[in-house]
Amino acid sequence: MNTQDIIQKKRDGKAMSAEEIGFLVRGISDGRIPDYQIAAWAMAVYFRGMTEQETSDLTLAMAYSGEVMDLSAIAGKKVDKHSTGGVGDKTTLVVIPLAAAMGVPVAKMSGRGLGHTGGTIDKLESIPGFQAERSHAQFVAQVNSIKAAVVSQTGNLVPADKRLYAIRDVTATVDSIPLIASSIMSKKIAAGAEGIVLDVKVGSGAFMKHIDEARQLAREMVQIGKGVGREVVAVISDMSQPLGYAVGNALEVDEALRLLHSGHGPADLEELSVELTARLVMLAGRYSNVETARQQTRKCLAGGAGYDKLTEMVAAQGGRLDEKDPHYGLPQAAFQVPVRADRDGYVGVVDAFQVGRTAMLLGAGRERIGDTIDPAVGVMVHKKKGDWVQEGDVMAVIYANRQQLLPTALKCLADSYRLVNMPPAAQSLIIDTVL
Repeated sequence: MNTQDIIQKKRDGKAMSAEEIGFLVRGISDGRIPDYQIAAWAMAVYFRGMTEQETSDLTLAMAYSGEVMDLSAIAGKKVDKHSTGGVGDKTTLVVIPLAAAMGVPVAKMSGRGLGHTGGTIDKLESIPGFQAERSHAQFVAQVNSIKAAVVSQTGNLVPADKRLYAIRDVTATVDSIPLIASSIMSKKIAAGAEGIVLDVKVGSGAFMKHIDEARQLAREMVQIGKGVGREVVAVISDMSQPLGYAVGNALEVDEALRLLHSGHGPADLEELSVELTARLVMLAGRYSNVETARQQTRKCLAGGAGYDKLTEMVAAQGGRLDEKDPHYGLPQAAFQVPVRADRDGYVGVVDAFQVGRTAMLLGAGRERIGDTIDPAVGVMVHKKKGDWVQEGDVMAVIYANRQQLLPTALKCLADSYRLVNMPPAAQSLIIDTVL
């Protein structure tokens, strides 16, 4: 068996065997296969695709290419939630404490952001003192104690995917559905959860730009999970505009805390958080129908138990939230600069990609792995699709620490808005559910 034959087989549109996939993944993990051959194989997959069996075999081979988390010491049915990435997507900060407050153990390993999409660990690390690095024993003990932990991925979790993704990132092969599905699900399987809720984003700010692609990705991931004995539900949600108002690490933590504390927040963030939490607690066996799960989730949110649970989790991981401070002691940007409407009209578009790119330009995200994050900077979106604005109204505000970045960021943010003369058609936030 050799790599060139495997590349040729996939180039010609033939299905690879489990043995060939295993050989390939081992070579990716241990470095025996050079980058250029991995890139050639990834491009062949991009154009030729993979069968469901190939995608499943690739997922399992990558999942077991390194450390696999053993969560058997955690009492109860362990669940996890994953988003395919979006702009302003701070639902993990709301969903995890809500589910934990409802008695469901959530053992979550999360990542850092790259490009225009944010990472949950970056958001949490904007809290002074928060420690994302935890030993396995600390991780298990915390979930047993308070039902919730969100920690950074261990260095040896799915090493094959780390190398493969880095190569895909520089060879224009990231947006291959089989490779996205296997990348996500290999990490979820290795992380050990028994029930997984997937939030599959679609729209300008997501990997998947079209609904058909999002549905295909959701189906493939659900199928993979069920094939290895996991319970999986995928919720397809709109990412054509930012979720909530805040985009940027400390800004998003602040928004999540306010939602949990008051029981109310941006309508889209609240709706999606309730839906994802309801799906999680259902997978954990708490309720037998989704409407009851939604009602109980809303009750938990209104009662403030989720806020108490998030502050408990933050404290358990060394974080310090100052409840006497109007911004909870989170870092604040030096400059706030508004973007104003240049005419009257309805907001027809708030392009999520452009808003995310604005935040990244300010330092809220990374263009390359290893770039330093500024936790205080970002964007607050005050006007969203369908809102009426008059000339001079503030549509959004830039939060910045470096004045020299403002001209480019202001233009990028202004370009994300398009005003129209008639109210735009409403778009459902939750588009579909794949079971």
